[in-house]
Amino acid sequence: MARDPAVAGQFYPADKRALLRELEALIPDRPDKIDAIGAVVPHAGYVYSGSVAGEVYAELMPKSTYIILSPNHTGYGARFAAYREPWRMPLGPVDVDKYLLAAIMRNTGLIKEDPAAHVAEHSIEVQLPFIQKTAKAANIVPITVRYGNLPELREVADAIVSAVREADREAVIIASSDMTHYEPREVAKKKDQMAIQAVLDLDAEGLLNVVEENNISMCGYIPAVIMLMCANKMDAKEGKLVKYSDSGDVTGDTAGVVGYAGIIVY
Repeated sequence: MARDPAVAGQFYPADKRALLRELEALIPDRPDKIDAIGAVVPHAGYVYSGSVAGEVYAELMPKSTYIILSPNHTGYGARFAAYREPWRMPLGPVDVDKYLLAAIMRNTGLIKEDPAAHVAEHSIEVQLPFIQKTAKAANIVPITVRYGNLPELREVADAIVSAVREADREAVIIASSDMTHYEPREVAKKKDQMAIQAVLDLDAEGLLNVVEENNISMCGYIPAVIMLMCANKMDAKEGKLVKYSDSGDVTGDTAGVVGYAGIIVY
């Protein structure tokens, strides 16, 4: 069964024309594109983090497949959960690359097909209009992640990299994540800088350690760790911080902000 939108009209416009207008405002014209292996992209409502996401997608060279790794905010479903059917969106359906997904799942028994993890989860859905606008014919591989130990994360990363190579896909791996949640701006910025530096250093274990040791409420750090593990196996050389902001830039309230970082790995 195709997945219906869960947050259209809340996180982004449900009307097609209004959504296109907003995307055009959020995605600048960047003629020079980066042939990225992966990226960290926020997933809040577009009014808050859309400008950061738009800057990232503006710089990404379009690919045929977007492997989107996201946290599981609802707690429902398998720890590593995939969704196989198309996603209905205001701009039209987005198809899943079933061949690549099947190849990934053959390479690891950790990832289960489980719609329950996806039905009400927003962190993949909010990425899709940006992908539809910048890579119109692209397919996706949507996987939510609740938690996993280091060997499991390595296994999932190995499965993804092997499958991409087996399928000979032009793919980019999106780690959907916001940064620190509801802390004073000064505290959030300091914590986020530590996590951002680990991503820029392409240090997957370093990111895992710095988030857990410093109690950084980066909701998608596990997806980001997997993305970095994949990137290292795919010979990534650099990371680029495209933009950082926080919710206080919109609300004016800096006493308890949510941080948003857009990072490209290539």
